[in-house]
Amino acid sequence: MLYDLDEGPLSALAEVHRQRRDLLHRACSRHTRRRRLLRPEDLRHVLVDDAHGLLYCYVPKVACTNWKRVLLALSGRFGGDPRAIPAHEVHAPGRLPSLADFSPTEINRRLRSYLAFLFVREPFQRLASAYSNKFSQPYSAAFQRRYGTRIVWRLRPRPHPESLARGHDVRFTEFLAYLLDPRTRRNEPFNEHWERAHALCHPCGLRYDIVGKFETLAEDAAFVLSLVGAPGLRFPSPPARAKAAATHDQAARLFQDISPFYQRRLFNLYRMDFLLFNYSVPSYLRLH
Repeated sequence: MLYDLDEGPLSALAEVHRQRRDLLHRACSRHTRRRRLLRPEDLRHVLVDDAHGLLYCYVPKVACTNWKRVLLALSGRFGGDPRAIPAHEVHAPGRLPSLADFSPTEINRRLRSYLAFLFVREPFQRLASAYSNKFSQPYSAAFQRRYGTRIVWRLRPRPHPESLARGHDVRFTEFLAYLLDPRTRRNEPFNEHWERAHALCHPCGLRYDIVGKFETLAEDAAFVLSLVGAPGLRFPSPPARAKAAATHDQAARLFQDISPFYQRRLFNLYRMDFLLFNYSVPSYLRLH
């Protein structure tokens, strides 16, 4: 199934997405000098829907659970209502095929003809959301034992035995110090919840037709579903504007106690996501 987004008169939303594609292309040309060849394992986050000719690169903390629900609903295996699909079903291994599972020939065939899309989010709001979700909630106990205990052991001078055992009380400052610690990247890749979007989806190496944004999720999701030919499929309700404002306030509150030195280092770590996806430097940062 071949999608031609530039055929015929453009709607206002189609024009928005054309501009985002053009901006991404220019930013890639300007800010990436050497582009290495992608390997199949680099495509692990690109999910495949062969029936509808879709490639979706998922970025955690950017409505990826609901997009996976939509892809499962499109497959017909779980009924037509994405909202009825439990989250544990969505994230079960093997539920949705990955582009990395195919041969190079099959990968290239899909890349040439399928509609490819991803959704991104203002990087520091995504980071604040990941911290809140994974280190501040009791339902993330397993995640805290895996990562929180490591952070406490490495960065806290005199940790309490319970903190060493559970990793349940990681402070935001400790989380950021862990991200900036060279040992973190040297010992293993970043976890997908705080890995940079460009490192998960490789937008300068792959052609994306649609660059959706969390900040305009409702409109962008409806646009993708209209292109697929499933405008009647309801995307699960995106966050209300009040919740989006609260997310911004949460990020501002978390970063207010971070020194300008560490703010600059962290911005440099996520700089490519800001540049490639046209996000402004948050007003609450003190980078100068």
